[in-house]
Amino acid sequence: MKKRYIVIGLLASSLVSLGQKADSSYRKQKISRTDIQVMMSFYTQDNDHSAVTGGIGTENLQVYASQVTIDHLADSTNAYHVDAGVDIISSASTDNIDFIKSSASKLDARTHANAGYQRSFSKKGITAGLNSGVSIESDYTSFGGGLNFRKQNASHSRQVSANVQAFFDDLRWGLLHHGHPIKLIYPSELRNTQWFDHYRRYSYNFEFGLFQVLNRRMTLGIYPGVAYQTGLLSTPYHRIYFSDKSERVETFPDHRLKIPIGIQLNTFVGGRWIVRTNYRYYWDDFGTVAHALNLEGVLKLKPTLSLTAMMRLYAQTSSDYFKSYRMHDADETFYTSDYDLSKFTSFKPGISIRYAPYSRWKGMIYNAIELHYSYYHRSDGLNAHMATVYLNVSYQRPDKLRK
Repeated sequence: MKKRYIVIGLLASSLVSLGQKADSSYRKQKISRTDIQVMMSFYTQDNDHSAVTGGIGTENLQVYASQVTIDHLADSTNAYHVDAGVDIISSASTDNIDFIKSSASKLDARTHANAGYQRSFSKKGITAGLNSGVSIESDYTSFGGGLNFRKQNASHSRQVSANVQAFFDDLRWGLLHHGHPIKLIYPSELRNTQWFDHYRRYSYNFEFGLFQVLNRRMTLGIYPGVAYQTGLLSTPYHRIYFSDKSERVETFPDHRLKIPIGIQLNTFVGGRWIVRTNYRYYWDDFGTVAHALNLEGVLKLKPTLSLTAMMRLYAQTSSDYFKSYRMHDADETFYTSDYDLSKFTSFKPGISIRYAPYSRWKGMIYNAIELHYSYYHRSDGLNAHMATVYLNVSYQRPDKLRK
């Protein structure tokens, strides 16, 4: 079953082509490189505003996540990407879907995989690519794909980019369980009614970018976007308790428009400090407006060792369709008691340490290992912790032919 949990971690991947000095006895044909990133993390949260039980009840949740990412730079033109991961989710709140304590719904797993290809046209400064992926959990199966494009000017001081993505979700249960009926799942006491006659959700995301080098120490990025969803946007097993003591399931309009705008400013201070500042504005036609500010300072203690401190500040208005437990009127058309759509503020401090030796042994390059911890607090009482371990190694094999 699909859980809404806050992902507070880090996962980075890169494609780096290492140069090689000229040799009069050989001519360079190509240098291939494979980067492998491994990420493992643990996330835990607790609060008492579960949407499964109408905005009351435990939100206790633990997620054990692991992911492997492989980026292969075949030559200066072609690059390939693949990643796969598994999240093991233990959730006391979704265990209340059927009111059977410690039932099978308490433990769930999400499996996901993605693959992509990029081609560079160096003479034109253009890189174009495509990607596709799948994500599977007990109450949904999602397929997606996208196209991306970016163009740099001759001096590499400016880059424009565009990304298009589409996701197609099937929200029925039972797709992975042989012998079980394939259908939408509702709270146990509400299963005598077919609340929705459709079970698919379609999401389309468009993002544009402008990256500019302002001077030797400062870069600026602007990233406007637009997202549109249609289909079943409600979560069928979220309960709503009304002021007249009646009960239904969460109901939203069948379409949603979202407009995010991001601005990023990176500054190099002296020879040891990097300051990253990111602001994001968000608006949607559900009535939510949000502001997020991310501040990050990187201190280079040694050439191979760096320390990063970060803080995220966030505030949003309430959706037009949100009211808390038993505050909705029975004559309303759309309603939710999901506190993710309530008015709240939050902050998330974090710290990480990164060791990057870039040591070599028989074609292997040990790039970096990073440890990260974050704490999350939301004004409605939700508290969360996340710890992440990240490892990056590469394999490089230069191919040379004699003249």
